[in-house]
Amino acid sequence: MFKKVIIVFILSFYTVFCSAQQVRPSKSSEIYRELKTLKHLPKVLYLAAHPDDENTGLLSWLINDQNVETGYLSLTRGDGGQNLLGTDQGAALGLIRTHELLEARKLDGAQQFFTRAIDFGFSKNTTDTFKQWDADSITADVVWVIRKFRPDVIICRFPPNAAAGHGQHAASAVVAEKAFKLAGDKTAFPDQLKYVNAWQPKRVLWNTFRFGGVNTTAENQLKVTVGQYDAQLGMGYGELAGLSRSLHKSQGAGTQSVAGIRTEYFAHVIGEPAKATLLDGITKTWTSQGSADIDQSLDKIISSFNFNQPDLSLPALLALRKKVVALQDGDLKRDKIKSLDNIILSCAGFMGEVVTNQAEAVAGDHYNFRLNLISRATNPVVLEDVKWLSQSESFNRKLSKDSLITIQHDIQIPADAALTEPYWLAKSPTNAATFSVPNDTLIGLPEAESPLNVLLGLKIGSENFQVKLPLSFKKLDPVRGDVVEALRIVPALELKFTQPLYLVKENEDLHLGLNFKVNSNKPFKNKGIVNLMYNGERLGGADVNSLNGKDFTVEYVIPKAKIASIKSNQLQLDANFIADEVTYNKKQVLIQYPHLPSLQYFTPATVTVMKGDIQAKVKKVGYIQGAGDFIPEFLRIAGIQVDVLKDEDFYGNLDESNGNGNQNKLSQYDAIVLGVRANNTEKKLGRWMPFLWSYVKAGGNLVMQYNTNQDTTVDQLGMYSFSIANKRVTEENAEVKFLNPNHKLLNFPNKITADDFKGWMQERGAYFPAQWDAAYEPLFEMHDTGEEPLQGSTLYAKYGKGNFIYTPLAFFRQLPAGNVGAARLFLNFLSAQKN
Repeated sequence: MFKKVIIVFILSFYTVFCSAQQVRPSKSSEIYRELKTLKHLPKVLYLAAHPDDENTGLLSWLINDQNVETGYLSLTRGDGGQNLLGTDQGAALGLIRTHELLEARKLDGAQQFFTRAIDFGFSKNTTDTFKQWDADSITADVVWVIRKFRPDVIICRFPPNAAAGHGQHAASAVVAEKAFKLAGDKTAFPDQLKYVNAWQPKRVLWNTFRFGGVNTTAENQLKVTVGQYDAQLGMGYGELAGLSRSLHKSQGAGTQSVAGIRTEYFAHVIGEPAKATLLDGITKTWTSQGSADIDQSLDKIISSFNFNQPDLSLPALLALRKKVVALQDGDLKRDKIKSLDNIILSCAGFMGEVVTNQAEAVAGDHYNFRLNLISRATNPVVLEDVKWLSQSESFNRKLSKDSLITIQHDIQIPADAALTEPYWLAKSPTNAATFSVPNDTLIGLPEAESPLNVLLGLKIGSENFQVKLPLSFKKLDPVRGDVVEALRIVPALELKFTQPLYLVKENEDLHLGLNFKVNSNKPFKNKGIVNLMYNGERLGGADVNSLNGKDFTVEYVIPKAKIASIKSNQLQLDANFIADEVTYNKKQVLIQYPHLPSLQYFTPATVTVMKGDIQAKVKKVGYIQGAGDFIPEFLRIAGIQVDVLKDEDFYGNLDESNGNGNQNKLSQYDAIVLGVRANNTEKKLGRWMPFLWSYVKAGGNLVMQYNTNQDTTVDQLGMYSFSIANKRVTEENAEVKFLNPNHKLLNFPNKITADDFKGWMQERGAYFPAQWDAAYEPLFEMHDTGEEPLQGSTLYAKYGKGNFIYTPLAFFRQLPAGNVGAARLFLNFLSAQKN
């Protein structure tokens, strides 16, 4: 760790760093809380495994009631979870969940940290977890965060044993204890000490809990009362916590805002035990640090703070700043001057932004930007100079109170500007469970600071400040109003296949569509050539004589002889375009949800081709959407018509004489499929189920994917009863035993063998039924190493003239990955009524 790094040292203490797209003043109530937090020196680090693991009620109380600077360290970004909002999985889901955490932190006020660990999905114990995670590298990351944040107390959400309920949960506790022992040891990870000092926290505590039927609390544990009402917030901390946690929208983690006090329990783990409070024995104050004058100054500022005129505190704050700059403790000085400068800018009512009308920009191109500045302080803020990336301009201009000024400027994006993407996705992972980062000093950060900033030189009183304003995109949205987001740097040209997946038989030509998106304002000088590659071999391509327009598609055909010569049943094709001696091979992944800023990252322009004997005997399928999954798109790619069913499909032609509803309309479908977690997300399902049962009884084929027991709509999902349990097989290569190899679902139209279970990713499946009616026939038996066999991965029942299939196998993961065996099996399920 820390072998190849580039770091910029901060040599002065007057820079205000801002990760937001605008510098905006905090509300008076927030400034007041920040002042009280500035007076308190102890820190707390909460530590767990995933986004939404954190105890937001405790975080809210620590920050807003105790005024303790608090951070949450999530070992992972939640890449292995499910997504209730859309089809994004893996890295894309991790990026979504990262920003959901950042939105939550904006509400509760905590800081956010991560390690390089990748969430590889559910694991059952720490042994399984550390087969994937390298314990030393993850421990090193936690030590780095501890040394950088310097907490006095570390609080774990989980214990290091089975009570944690998830192997990654338990692993977070194991790593926390190891890191606690090493963070203060100068011989541990010595390369880190070039940039941070060793730091020894006082203690580690476990925040015990009552989850479902598991109660780990005890009356002899340390108890803390939280949830008190805060008049400045207009709510209690439990209510604030509900709002914060509900921002984990991709996880369906909407949480009640509960008013009233409650008790949190804590068990001692390691270090000096706490007897009465979390911060027992931690007497760290400004006075104890030899700076009683800072304590006294803060007391006066806090007691005289005017909520209606926060700028009245500026003279005292500027005087305080001189005292903080004079501190000998470099770590404390850097830490507190950053907080103090933000308070000063907020009291001045300062707002600054650098915006353009373009959402995307290309390195080397020119764009017009607007610098908008305003101050609301009676004593003027002076704009001394502006550095427009590479050009400096002097102003020496006073910002009149409450008067917006706008300065237009043409900015050229540096020719070597990097593409805008998360730092942890800029390089291929070190392995399947650890991200690779371009600079080890980035470890721990939720996101990297923008590299493209306009730098303002400001003077407030006699103090100089430098303020970074990231280059941003601003638009007026008719629904959301002003939207300000990061300016996204994109390639001059992007490539993307027109389908996310292709299916081809060995005796067929492969028809591909390749989309070109031209982003640059500059014309390409010469014609280019497209190459379609497989394992370094050129399978096809063509010359492109001109790049007409900004967005166009070119069709290509790879002859069947080429396809037949490739033995694999799964092909990964790469596309590149070479023009003007530059190779373009990037595909943009753009993620846009209303509750988040626009997010992007880039992958190679590749596509998976599924090749072989993949038969489907259905032509038309009805689909009931659940949480976002890829299966409807996959079925369309396979040539099947897919209709997403709505209310009118069940009620549109209700025959009141027999109550059969829209049975005749449903009968047009060869199969009806329920998306993953449909019983958790589709609240009309209770009204629809009787019609679906009638459809099956009359000869239909109903395929239901996995559901959970959380927030269910229907109590009985099948025509015959079965009960869902938290039973799963997490080993994606677990052996699969066929209980009835001659069953029609395993033989028509595709002959299913053990080979069809090869190459699965992350897991076999989750939430298997534990008990079921004798009318069901289980098809498979499987289990994780050392565990009892499970037979609930697929249940089949005949009902009337039709078929019902319940399958919690993870098709929603396998089909986007292009697994041919999973595709053959799923198409067999759809074809049950054709056999």
